[in-house]
Amino acid sequence: MPSIETRQQQTETFHRLHAGADPLVLVNAWDAVSARIVERAGAKAIATTSAGIAWALGYPDGERVPVDELLAATARICRVSSVPVTVDIERGFGNTTEAVCDLVRAFIDMGVAGVNIEDGTLPGTRELAPPEILCERVAALRQLDARLFINARTDTYFVANDDPAARYADTLRRARLYAAAGADGIFVPGMSKLEEIAGLAAAVPLPVNVYAGHTQAPPVAVLAGAGARRISLGCGPLQAALGLLGRIAAEAFDGSDAGFRAMGAGMLSAGEINALFSGTS
Repeated sequence: MPSIETRQQQTETFHRLHAGADPLVLVNAWDAVSARIVERAGAKAIATTSAGIAWALGYPDGERVPVDELLAATARICRVSSVPVTVDIERGFGNTTEAVCDLVRAFIDMGVAGVNIEDGTLPGTRELAPPEILCERVAALRQLDARLFINARTDTYFVANDDPAARYADTLRRARLYAAAGADGIFVPGMSKLEEIAGLAAAVPLPVNVYAGHTQAPPVAVLAGAGARRISLGCGPLQAALGLLGRIAAEAFDGSDAGFRAMGAGMLSAGEINALFSGTS
């Protein structure tokens, strides 16, 4: 467990990263080695991907991971990371606000600097959850820790809606409610139109987080120009890594003359990987 002083420093650093000249770019990690690879590449902070952790542990996405396994996976990431860590907790892995707070308290004890928490859909439905549920959870987390960075995510772009104007209006309404409840950032995965990103960034007094874990995402500079202050790749990096693994396996099994080219391209040496963990304990 990190000292209170160390955790406070990490949390303050994480807040400052959202206010710098450049947006905070997060290449999300799913285990200890992916966190170290991302940090070595220049990450200023590490964000987890809930889908990536679930898949790596053998579960589908959607709060299907047992909480003890989620905590253990996150603890390993925190142990090897020297930069702030923020954790995707989906809807909070609890049916009550008290249960969500208990989970987040455990993450805080690990030294986590922030959490990503979403409104999502009501269990067993495709209906977006009322914003009051997330407002209550955000307010409770704010009471739990005054400086924990709470990134409030809304899934308005992940549910069916034939009226783009109404979808955007609901997104803006929810963003303002979550800001008033105590959120530090607003995350709207699925919002891809630059004019909508710009409108939200101008209308909400919090850093706007966009999702760029797909091939159609604009470059960082373009998203930053639209007002995005945080850019997340989510489960995209793991999807790409799994695609490469599939190609390596096919190349090994198909009996062609290709050899093992897919595996050999860009492979890290065992020594390089071992060096990632020198000094960690």
